[in-house]
Amino acid sequence: MLFTAVLRSEWTKIRSLRSLSYSLSAILVVTLAISCFVCGSYDGSQPHFDPVFPAYFGLNIGQFGAIICGVLAVAGEWSSGSIRGSLAAVPRRGLLYAGKLVTVGGLALAVGLTAGFASGIGGQALLGEAGVSIGSPGVVRSAVGCGVYCGLLAVFSAGVAALLRSPVGTLSLLVPLFLSLGPLFGSLAATRKVGQFLPDRAGQQILHLAPEGALGAWSGIAVMAGWAALAAAAGLRSLLRRDV
Repeated sequence: MLFTAVLRSEWTKIRSLRSLSYSLSAILVVTLAISCFVCGSYDGSQPHFDPVFPAYFGLNIGQFGAIICGVLAVAGEWSSGSIRGSLAAVPRRGLLYAGKLVTVGGLALAVGLTAGFASGIGGQALLGEAGVSIGSPGVVRSAVGCGVYCGLLAVFSAGVAALLRSPVGTLSLLVPLFLSLGPLFGSLAATRKVGQFLPDRAGQQILHLAPEGALGAWSGIAVMAGWAALAAAAGLRSLLRRDV
C-alpha cells in the first residue's frame, strides 16, 4: 500500500508539471512526424532496403523526450528544493527512488509503445510497395522494442540524474552522448566494435529487420537494460550516501 501511495504521488507530480508532460508527448509527436516524413519521401531506389527501421527514424530525436522526462523527474527536485518535502513525506529514500523509476519508466514505456505501433503502421503504409504488413516478421517486435527502449532510456536518464543531481549537468552529459557520440562511435570502423555496446546503439538493434553486428534484437535490449540497471544502482547509492 505504501508503494502504491508513492507511485500515486509521483504520477501526480508528473501530471502537474507541464515540462514533464510535454517531454512525454514529444516522444510520440516527434517520432511519428519525422518517421512519416522519412517513409513518405522514400523513392524506392535504395538497394538492400530495410523496410522496418525507417519507420522509427524519428526516434533518434523523439528519444530526447524520454531523456528529459527522466532527468527532470529526478534532478528537477534538487534544483527546485522540493526534494526535502518529498523525503519528509517518504523518509525511506530507496522507496521514494523506486517510485520515481517505476513511474517515469512506465510512462515512457506506454508512450513509446504508442509511438512504436503508430510509426510502424503509418510508416509501412507510406512506404507503399516497399513496405511490409504488420504481420511480417520483425514489425511487431520493433514496435514493442520502441516502447521498451523508451522505458529503459527514461530509467537510465533518471539514474544518471540521481547521481549528478543537476538537470543542466545531466543533460549536458546525456544529450551529446545520444545525439552525436553514440552514432559516431557506432558508425566509424575503428570504434564500431565498442560503439555497438553503447546504450543507444545496443537498444536500437531491435528496431532493425535484421540487426547487424555482435548484438541481436533482444540481446541488444538486454545490454541496454544492463546500462539502465547500472545507472539506477549508481543513483541509489548516491541517494543513500549523500545528504540532501
